[in-house]
Amino acid sequence: MNIKWCISILAILLVTSVTAQNNRRGSNPCLSEKSQRSCGACIATASECAWCKSESFFKEHRLRCDKYENLAKLGVCQTEDIVYPDDKLILTKNVNVQDGDRPEEAVQIAPQEVQLKIRPNKPIKFKMQFRQAENYPVDLYYLMDLSNSMEDDKAKLAELGNLIAESMSRITKNFRLGFGSFVDKVVMPYVSTVPRKLRIPCYTRAGTPCEAPYGFKNQLSLDLDTSKFAVQVMAANVSGNLDAPEGGFDAIMQAVVCENDIGWRSISRRMLVFSTDAGFHYAGDGKSQIGWRPQSRRMLVFSTDAGFHYAGDGKLGGIVTPNDGICHMNNNIYTESSNLDYPSVSQIASKIIEKNVNVIFAVTKDQKPVYDKLSDMIEGSIAGELENDSSNIVTLIRNNYEKITSKLVMNTENAENITVKFFSRCLGTDMLETNACEGLGIGQNITFDVEVTVSECPADRSQWRRAFDIYPVGLAEKLRISLDMICECECETAGKEERNSPKCFGGNGTYECGVCTCNPGRYGKECECDASKVSDEESDKKCIKPNSTMPCSGRGECVCGVCDCYPRTANSAQKFSGTYCECDDYSCDYFDGLICGGPERGTCDCGNCVCQPSFDGPACECDNRNVSCLASDGTICNGHGECVCGTCQCDKQSQYRGKTCEECPTCTRRCNENKECVQCVAFQSGPKTEEECKRDCRNIKVQAEVSKSDGVQICQFKDDDDCLFTFTYGFDQNDELQIKAQRTKLCPESVNVLAIVGGVVGGIVAVGLALLLIWKLLTIIHDRREFAKFENERQNAKWDTGENPIYKQATSTFKNPTYGGN
Repeated sequence: MNIKWCISILAILLVTSVTAQNNRRGSNPCLSEKSQRSCGACIATASECAWCKSESFFKEHRLRCDKYENLAKLGVCQTEDIVYPDDKLILTKNVNVQDGDRPEEAVQIAPQEVQLKIRPNKPIKFKMQFRQAENYPVDLYYLMDLSNSMEDDKAKLAELGNLIAESMSRITKNFRLGFGSFVDKVVMPYVSTVPRKLRIPCYTRAGTPCEAPYGFKNQLSLDLDTSKFAVQVMAANVSGNLDAPEGGFDAIMQAVVCENDIGWRSISRRMLVFSTDAGFHYAGDGKSQIGWRPQSRRMLVFSTDAGFHYAGDGKLGGIVTPNDGICHMNNNIYTESSNLDYPSVSQIASKIIEKNVNVIFAVTKDQKPVYDKLSDMIEGSIAGELENDSSNIVTLIRNNYEKITSKLVMNTENAENITVKFFSRCLGTDMLETNACEGLGIGQNITFDVEVTVSECPADRSQWRRAFDIYPVGLAEKLRISLDMICECECETAGKEERNSPKCFGGNGTYECGVCTCNPGRYGKECECDASKVSDEESDKKCIKPNSTMPCSGRGECVCGVCDCYPRTANSAQKFSGTYCECDDYSCDYFDGLICGGPERGTCDCGNCVCQPSFDGPACECDNRNVSCLASDGTICNGHGECVCGTCQCDKQSQYRGKTCEECPTCTRRCNENKECVQCVAFQSGPKTEEECKRDCRNIKVQAEVSKSDGVQICQFKDDDDCLFTFTYGFDQNDELQIKAQRTKLCPESVNVLAIVGGVVGGIVAVGLALLLIWKLLTIIHDRREFAKFENERQNAKWDTGENPIYKQATSTFKNPTYGGN
């Protein structure tokens, strides 16, 4: 009896130990198969992984790669033998942000150079500051389409040239202005090649001959004397071409890449104004004197009133050589216009990023939707609507300059396979993951928390040291980050390793960091296996399960006649088991997120759940104790259902429902049980005292309104004041009773006696007045009828109404007929 008891105890301890180990492996990335291969693979797996390099490491009980705290606290590895390299951050150049009267003195980004020694999968954070400097140099190059349809635009631009300079000088004192023009390639079908048309392609509205067609011409290099701008614009003449689109991309490419010659400053805000009445072809070439400064904000304003060709349109003119993106300017004229194809959108976008140019597409209303889409593909560009005669160009440049400069966008360059995240409060209070801030003004500081992560070590060792840049879009300044990836441990370096060590089965491997790295053709923990004998027939037979033909069940490798089982998934510590790797102790069904419901319910044995006596089912999900099916009166499912797998299945013929079949539409028991609690909690009424209310009444929530959706049953009762109160009851996920009471009660309205009396009196008075009015109306009608009748009889009388017919005078009067009445 005692022996059986001891065996049972040992079995339980073994199961508990295995389960704990499996749980530990599942949540610990350091225990994966890949991480155990070498010290370098271990420290690259996760930030918390460490390697024990001790030669006397107790490897039968633990793996060399584990979390640092596990190796240290369990005492299986001495602290000095734990390899856990730390990352480092060094600010190699950190000049504070500052304004500057000269371009080279202005600093807008700090720090400028950072050196990182970084472990894979372990992020490093540091702070980066940006401040828009006052009087930061700006180079604005106006690139205009001078085809014939832009004649009125050219005249208006000449008038407004000084206003452009005046408007920009309010923003910065260090401002330079330049001007260039373009038409198209001088080949058919873009322009007419008839000799007469090549000399004079058209006539202006004034009747003067147009200039001969050309690709791109630098009319004025960037100059601090902005008064030259209007002179050069007036001196430039329009030209003509055949098709609607123009060679604008040729001009943009040359204006951007010919930086020193054109006059761009390196430290300046570079702007290029592109003006045209047509679109652009997609591929081209050039070189001349534009003069971008090395440090400046470069702005290029591109003005046009038409659409554009797509890349490869040069083939229409027999031009098949792709654009090379190189400056081809001679005497301020693009020399390769007829030899190189137009640039593509990607070429233009790439060069604009490389040269840190901001582009403003100043286009007419009908072309703006097209250039909006184009600006979405070109970093640091924006499209604005231009009036037909360019009269709003000053406002357009100023407004779009403010849009560009008020928005800060941080980006990366050469950061492939490196994750860089930006966190900032911008001008608010909440820290957000964002690389963009808006609404910036001159002198305002913005701080970014930069997080750099390397996910894995490149296979090419030369890539373990590399550099990338973080830069604000449209500016030449950048932060250079030098990365030194920690992809191997110090004990793996050439000076620390033991080549052909006797510790590796007769010198068949290199001993480093406490393990053997086997020579080619050897493998095994101590290089004990000869790879040339892996497929030996006798060795393979030892690894084949009876009644099978596949070694190690296809789940492992036969190593020296013994199955070395594979991990179940990549980078997993969960391996197949068994003599022939035939078992999988991790593929059983899950219940409540645990395999076989957890150790208290069952364990996984070779793919099948072995349940404890009180549980049943494929995942031991069924509780045979019926505890969860007991109703409040102690009966199973309230006598109206059956307990199946720990859940009540209520009789369909009955109206009882709920988790224990205790709820029905006509049941009022719960309503009566909770009536007094609702009275005392929600309305401070009812028979319960305050102490009884606090003791007995819980889980009651008072809210504005309740409905059927708030609970199983709606209950209504009259309170002490004869008002009707309403509440619902239901059950939460833990089967706790939840009651929701409506805050307001429905009370009967009181009788307003004064209103009733007033209404009756008012009604009587109103009726009396109405009767008087009717009587008066009838009287008036009657009198008028009698008077009309009298008048009618009087008018019809035969006698003189002025004499009394009965009266006779006392004298008689006779007329002498002789006088005839004279």
